[in-house]
Amino acid sequence: RTKAGVAALREIRKYQKSTELLIRRLLFSRICREITMDLATNASNSVCRFQAEALLCLQEATEAFLIQEFEVSNILAIHAKRVTLQQKDMKLCR
Repeated sequence: RTKAGVAALREIRKYQKSTELLIRRLLFSRICREITMDLATNASNSVCRFQAEALLCLQEATEAFLIQEFEVSNILAIHAKRVTLQQKDMKLCR
């Protein structure tokens, strides 16, 4: 049995070394479609289509933004002498 947190640190290192996308493409495209349908003025008649390249660019930018938010929030938690990331850290980094 390993020490507490060792498996989590191993998983963090694995994802930091990798370059693949972490959110599944189909799930991300569904979320994009749902958001655009909510923002459309006449959602019953409007059909919005995305090119695969456009969705890929959106996903890359979204994941980069989320990773940056978590990195800054983690630095704030460490500065507060905590290991656990809290909601107030996420709010403060905005």
